[in-house]
Amino acid sequence: MDDMAIATDLLLSAKAGVRNYAVAITETATPEVREVLKKQLDKAIDAHEKIAQYMIDNEMYHAYDIKEQISHDLKKADKALELTEK
Repeated sequence: MDDMAIATDLLLSAKAGVRNYAVAITETATPEVREVLKKQLDKAIDAHEKIAQYMIDNEMYHAYDIKEQISHDLKKADKALELTEK
């Protein structure tokens, strides 16, 4: 597994964490628990931003250039297909 695969997995996990905290906030009935979850949500958002910025800085993620990101994703998909053929 290379750095890009690890970073992508970490980014997706961070994104899922943000989503899960947001849902949990809407489901809780107590203000105290809601406050704790909001703090955790803020930390999860910060972590997601740091991971995304790392990937952008290292040309693993092209968030501001959709054509480049599509090209990048197609190359990764081709590489994955090649691995399954071996």
